[in-house]
Amino acid sequence: MMDTKAGKWGADFLLLVNTFFWGITFVIVKDAISTVGVFVFLAQRFFFAFIILLLICLFARRPVTRATFRQGCVMGLFLYGAFALQTLGLLYTTASNAAFLTGLNIVLVPVIGGIFFGHRVTAAMKTGVVAATVGLFLLSTNGTMSLNRGDILVTFCAVCVALHVIYTGEFARRSDVYWLTAIQIGTVAFLSGCAGVVTGDDIFQWHPEILGALIICVLFATVFCFFVQTSMQRFTSPTHTALIFCMEPVFGAIYAYWAAGERFGPWGLFGALLIFTGMILSEVSLPPRFILPRDSAAQSREPAWGNGNGNGDEGTQKAR
Repeated sequence: MMDTKAGKWGADFLLLVNTFFWGITFVIVKDAISTVGVFVFLAQRFFFAFIILLLICLFARRPVTRATFRQGCVMGLFLYGAFALQTLGLLYTTASNAAFLTGLNIVLVPVIGGIFFGHRVTAAMKTGVVAATVGLFLLSTNGTMSLNRGDILVTFCAVCVALHVIYTGEFARRSDVYWLTAIQIGTVAFLSGCAGVVTGDDIFQWHPEILGALIICVLFATVFCFFVQTSMQRFTSPTHTALIFCMEPVFGAIYAYWAAGERFGPWGLFGALLIFTGMILSEVSLPPRFILPRDSAAQSREPAWGNGNGNGDEGTQKAR
């Protein structure tokens, strides 16, 4: 078993690598869905990723249970909801509004986790959440924002993202991470295919013009990233994961600057700095005078982040 502190820092680094891949593929995905239907691209991307993950599970002879199957389906349902609601919301709202409202999952994760799952959120994490939220607003909207009906859909997208992060942290600590990843990806592929059929898209038609986008998104942004997320959330809390994921629009903006010549405004630069600062602040320990006392009962409900073993279990077998 890896050392708890080393495991946490290693998990943070790999989750940051995830945000890098998701950030730089934003432009790639945008170009791909302008060529084919959204659900065609999603169905093909997640189908090929599912096949790869399924072969890995079968080759490695990983054990699978009914509980793992149910958990993977729950994770996949929320992940699909995030993709679908954001896509539908973009039909009625701006990309900047969508980016900011989706990023509000950073606030929803500690709120939902604290109320319904008994997660403890430290003073450092709260400070980081505030800084990163302000940073997201400035980076995504350049300091101005007007609301419209599509924003309601994107707000529900943020709820789905938050629930996906929380349930990933809950399930990955007690179930096989290989099968959890494969089943959630398979669920997204199935639901995307159904949506494509409903909208009249031919999800089985091959589009050679998106081959490059599919290769990058399947291998890096899906197979690698979601396996890393599922595995590494055993060693860190959902709130800290959400803070790290706030770096995605930062990487996206940097890549857009390099690949498409898009420019940072002064507010955007300040927002990116605040997001990075929020992520760093969540790692530090604040002086005791800044920390409100907590009762022992609340502390006892805190999940033992970082005590997972290779199969996602806690240090003891009480989670089974």
